[in-house]
Amino acid sequence: MYSRLGAISPLDGRYGESVKVLSPYFSEAALMRYRLYIEIEYLIALSNEKEIKELDAFSNNEQAKLRSIYQKFDAVAAERIKELELNTNHDVKAVEYYIQEKTKKSLHPWIHFALTSEDVNNLSYSLMWKHGLDQIYFPELKSVLKGLKKLAKKYKNASMLSLTHGQSATPTTFGKELAVFCIRLERQLSKIKVHRLLGKFGGATGTWSAHLAAYPKVDWVKFTTRFIKSCGLEPNLITTQIESHDSLAESYQQMIRVNSILNDLCKDMWFYISRGILSQKRIKGEVGSSTMPHKINPIQFENAEGNIGIANSLLGYLSEKLPVSRMQRDLTDSTSLRNQGVALAHSYLSLKSISSGLNRITINKLKMNNELNDHWEVLAEAIQTVLRKSGQEDAYEKLKNLTQGQSINSTLIKNFVSDLKIPEKDKETLFSLNPENYTGLSSKLVDLL
Repeated sequence: MYSRLGAISPLDGRYGESVKVLSPYFSEAALMRYRLYIEIEYLIALSNEKEIKELDAFSNNEQAKLRSIYQKFDAVAAERIKELELNTNHDVKAVEYYIQEKTKKSLHPWIHFALTSEDVNNLSYSLMWKHGLDQIYFPELKSVLKGLKKLAKKYKNASMLSLTHGQSATPTTFGKELAVFCIRLERQLSKIKVHRLLGKFGGATGTWSAHLAAYPKVDWVKFTTRFIKSCGLEPNLITTQIESHDSLAESYQQMIRVNSILNDLCKDMWFYISRGILSQKRIKGEVGSSTMPHKINPIQFENAEGNIGIANSLLGYLSEKLPVSRMQRDLTDSTSLRNQGVALAHSYLSLKSISSGLNRITINKLKMNNELNDHWEVLAEAIQTVLRKSGQEDAYEKLKNLTQGQSINSTLIKNFVSDLKIPEKDKETLFSLNPENYTGLSSKLVDLL
């Protein structure tokens, strides 16, 4: 009996339960079902073409019966197609023969009529990717975005020390820093959602030669345009045997950008936890270390980072490989495309991990405040800017001499401000500042989400 413990791929083994929702879109059986969909819908479209008089238009009942071949597709049907493939050694031809088994003989000549396998495959793979994004990936990405926005608003006033180049810098708020990721992700999400995938359906070398030889009066370009659009894709009318895969590569690269932003988020969260300004909620029974009982490791963000790395490696390879094909076609795209679901699955796993990680974090306000109070030098920026306002040319140098490489506290800062020859109103402003409230528009920026 099959066991996940015996699987070679962790996607099918360790993470099988987490990614099983992707099986209807990217499994071997799913590919068969999508191929069936293309073949059946093409057969119906042919029957509706008036110039093809040898094939009568199907009635509503006949269309429903044909469509049931892919609508009721199950494991038994998948096994049968696999049996046929053992004889044909050709996966698309096996699908054609399977349809023949389900239809009357008079229809057999019209199944896969004038097509090349790539006509069926390119539409199938693009639809698999499109539907996987729409039904599974986008909802999970939106869930992460929703969680980030919730935390950003919750902690929009939670002051924390910034680190630029790893050194103390102008304070911010934790909420504002999360808002940065919200804006970045929203921008990429809007782009990837409107991206349109292309499809070709022009025969052996993209010339419709066989189609035209059989039916020279049919406007095959118009027919193809209508058919591809009915599938939810945009037609690519000038191709070789294969669709050039540029639009798929663009979509993969869009996901790489999303993943890179998420990778940046994971690293930041890891460092915030390491600094102690973020805490993680305890989960009963969970163990952080086999030998150190005190530990609560940031494993969700670490796992996400690892899965993003694998996903982006695959997506990068696919986006570079697929648009390159020798002459009118070689077969390197075939085995490569089968891995697009693997790339999406690792991206999806990273989203699940990030959601889990975000759900268990809380701020350590005491640690945040202590860290801020240890770095009064961050007010040097404000003081020298007010001095510039008063026309003092050496403002920057004065604060540099006071603070660079020095241990600075509130007393030193206040004494320095007291001796400044600036308007009393400006002094009052500077006296009112401390590392905790020197956060500028941070809180209001979160409200722009």
